[in-house]
Amino acid sequence: MAKSSFRTIEISDPNFEPSGLRFMTIKTSNLLGRGDLCLFVPQQAEDHQHLPIYILLHGVYGSAWAWALKGGAHQSFQQLLEEGMVQPAVIAMPSDGLWGDGSAYFTHHQKAFDQWIVEDVPLAIAENIAGTSTASPLCIGGLSMGGYGALSLGSRFPGRFRAISGHSSITRLEQMTQFVEEPLGEYSKECETPHVIDSMLANKDQLPPIRFDCGNADELIQANRTLHQEMNAAKIQHNYQEYPGGHEWPYWQEHIRKTFLFFDQHVK
Repeated sequence: MAKSSFRTIEISDPNFEPSGLRFMTIKTSNLLGRGDLCLFVPQQAEDHQHLPIYILLHGVYGSAWAWALKGGAHQSFQQLLEEGMVQPAVIAMPSDGLWGDGSAYFTHHQKAFDQWIVEDVPLAIAENIAGTSTASPLCIGGLSMGGYGALSLGSRFPGRFRAISGHSSITRLEQMTQFVEEPLGEYSKECETPHVIDSMLANKDQLPPIRFDCGNADELIQANRTLHQEMNAAKIQHNYQEYPGGHEWPYWQEHIRKTFLFFDQHVK
């Protein structure tokens, strides 16, 4: 077996994995410790060489299990596979690094939460999951704080991702204060591009395809409408949609399929 890029990786035993879900715990210098990763690996994975990897980022309070065990993301993807609507892909659901109520997916407090997502997660998958490789196309999506992470990281590292998707996204760093108990200063003093639009404008000519949506009863609806307007003013191509619903799991359970269909479209 090839030497690992990480000091330690603990992987679940396939004999005990539920519903195609696999779990990994990875020690990485980016987190100054361990990070958790939940994966959905379709049965067809081993028949491929460069299977796409779709990274889904969770919101505040959650961890690597949230998208699967509260959102049923793996079940939604499996249904699309069985319907012939998408090609096989690995669904990667990492923790955010478990700082405070939520790390916001960028570097602060000497921990590179962004590099954990952008570099460590794909590499750990490529080294340990059959059918994937370092050439596997990547897409990134998320909900709420995870939407902030997806839109921000996808824009800051545009060459890494084929497509970006956000649901009910935080769009400006100060919106974190609606959800977390940590003071805004704990985040803002180390963030050079605190607003999603800042990251997009910095790499305007390199951005991959972007979609995002929000429920019309969501407390972040005006923030998402403002981002839509800012992107229009900057002539940044994107797809923005609103649907009935609030900032809640039933909304994300319903609309995650749109993310998978969008990703599939852009990795073919």
